[in-house]
Amino acid sequence: MLGRTAVDFRQCQLLGLIGSSALAAGGVSAGALPVRQILAPCSGPAAIGLVAAYFGLVVLITAWLLVGRAVRGSRPPERRDLLVTLALWAAPLVVAPPLFSRDIYSYLAQGAMVDARLDVYVHGPSQLGGPLAAEVAPLWRDTPAPYGPVFLAFASAVVHSPDLSAFSGVSTVSAFSADQVSSGVLGMRLVALLGVVLMAFSLPRLAHHCNTDPTLALWLGALNPLVLLHLVSGAHNDALMLGLLGVGLVAALGRRPVAAVVLITLAALVKAPAALGLVAVVVVWARHPPWARAPRLSAALAVLGVCAATTAATTALVGTGYGWLATLDTPVSPENWSLTSSLGRATAALMNGGGTGPAELARLATPAWHLLGLAATALTMLLAWRRHHLQRPVHALGLSLMAVALLGPAIRPWYMLWGLFLIAAAGPGRPLRRTAAAASGVLALAVLPSGFAPDVTQLALAVGGGLLAVTALWGVHRFAHRLVGSTA
Repeated sequence: MLGRTAVDFRQCQLLGLIGSSALAAGGVSAGALPVRQILAPCSGPAAIGLVAAYFGLVVLITAWLLVGRAVRGSRPPERRDLLVTLALWAAPLVVAPPLFSRDIYSYLAQGAMVDARLDVYVHGPSQLGGPLAAEVAPLWRDTPAPYGPVFLAFASAVVHSPDLSAFSGVSTVSAFSADQVSSGVLGMRLVALLGVVLMAFSLPRLAHHCNTDPTLALWLGALNPLVLLHLVSGAHNDALMLGLLGVGLVAALGRRPVAAVVLITLAALVKAPAALGLVAVVVVWARHPPWARAPRLSAALAVLGVCAATTAATTALVGTGYGWLATLDTPVSPENWSLTSSLGRATAALMNGGGTGPAELARLATPAWHLLGLAATALTMLLAWRRHHLQRPVHALGLSLMAVALLGPAIRPWYMLWGLFLIAAAGPGRPLRRTAAAASGVLALAVLPSGFAPDVTQLALAVGGGLLAVTALWGVHRFAHRLVGSTA
């Protein structure tokens, strides 16, 4: 006879699988589909798909929160149980169309550009031409890649695979088929899954070094809906960045500083924010230095030396150059809802509406708020490292990355995982953990499966799907309660 906790946990596993399956099914008609397959939002299949997607999304979030309750209970599930749950919930999303973002098509286009020997740090995907460039969102078609050579090497390898040979070369890129797009999506998703596997590998080990609960770290940092939605389904390269960063920090805390610097440098050569992890390596290395004088300065110089050597070797091997350093300031979409961008737009609107200044001054409102955000980020990082660097460098790094995401000029839901991943491992207090869980649930609902901005009709359909899920969950709960009462 299974105990109550085990039965409840298995029910949560099933509930989450139902949610992810409904979400994947809804994505077939309402996801971030190739342009040839996109349906009109007002069409019946697209409407049904959107309702199904939000139904599944609410069910999945509910299952995750219930698993969190089981993890904090008197008989928590084993680490293996959580890993199996992650695999079960991710499985339907792996074979579904991309959801919540069209960035995966940008990745494929950039990989094709590398394969065609076009400079991705000078030109946008429009230079590639052909139907593949048409898959990229209009804002990014003329935007150079802001990613480092490690990620571009993976993207190029996916495009250069035999099934996608039509991608290689400008002259043949127009020949690709819908099946080849699907193969490319699957290939990029496998790259993202590699990052998720590394995240799941490193979280309990980081928690062990931080003297925190490994199962709680896995629940908050790997089983999180944002991981499933945006790293697994959306295949964002943040998964590879975080996976390499996590393994690098494990190496640092295990007194393998050279390996740590190499891994974290590779993570930064996917996306630049991971470079902050080198600060943690300096702090940890300085605790047990092979030198007697100026341990922090010597550790910093050693880290910089290994980082420079790794960067030079990797860049030479991939052959894409150092142009990504000049493309880190990618344009911010006009509708971006980051804190500083929102405040900038509001300030400009007040100045224009109230006639408090010339139009030229109003246009400076958003850049001014962005500068204030950068200053606030620097201050937050300084305070975090000053308070936590000696005993809790992983926590200090997590807070720093969270500040970069929250106070930067642009934000996406998956950016929150930069800091949350490490905060989960560092063992935050209950208030911060609850805040992180609540924010994850809310942000999981913030983007439509298509990746496009919603209209009124789509918002109504999404709310309807969510309410349908709440009603169904409440009905199941009441039925189970009455069944237990009748057999007591």
